[in-house]
Amino acid sequence: MSTQAKARSLFDPTIVRGALVDSLRKLDPRVQVRNPVMFVVLVGSVLTTALFVQALLSRGEAPAWFIFAVSLWLWFTVLFANFAEAMAEGRGKAQAESLKRARRDLTAKKLAEPPGRGFDPTSAKYVDTTSAFLRKGDIVLVTAGEFIPSDGEIIEGIASVDESAITGESAPVIREAGGDRSAVTGGSRSTSCWPGSPSSSCSPP
Repeated sequence: MSTQAKARSLFDPTIVRGALVDSLRKLDPRVQVRNPVMFVVLVGSVLTTALFVQALLSRGEAPAWFIFAVSLWLWFTVLFANFAEAMAEGRGKAQAESLKRARRDLTAKKLAEPPGRGFDPTSAKYVDTTSAFLRKGDIVLVTAGEFIPSDGEIIEGIASVDESAITGESAPVIREAGGDRSAVTGGSRSTSCWPGSPSSSCSPP
């Protein structure tokens, strides 16, 4: 399978709704204290709100409208910071869940036998299965342009792998058998394999 998940909108309604709720939950001092800077702003927001109420009772040292403006700005700062943090967390969780679903739905070419010397992917015998049915020790064939169905290690060949869906890094990385960089991650895509013929392959278990 070579389909790619559709990118989420920056302001996905589901993520925004969850972030709005989480931004209020994060007002809990026990949560906010983990971020000392915003905790101080939260304390300032509470104090200025109290001073505003005091000013309304004609016992304030500054005009009520001025204290209200300061208090409003401080509350906006705290809530916006919490909202931005919750949005980032929500998008990260959504991306991780999307990647998990994609990995479950990927089709894998499971080899009938381990590749030997002079392995030729064009004549290799394999059965198509979903990545959910792969088990430790299984060997699959991945050709250029295909998604890697499961976490594993390259045991034959070399490939340029696009890991942007996982790491966010746009530049492909080189993965090859027998080296320190032989591990591959399920959900990443093989953009090219060597040798450079269309039938070239990499085989991660």
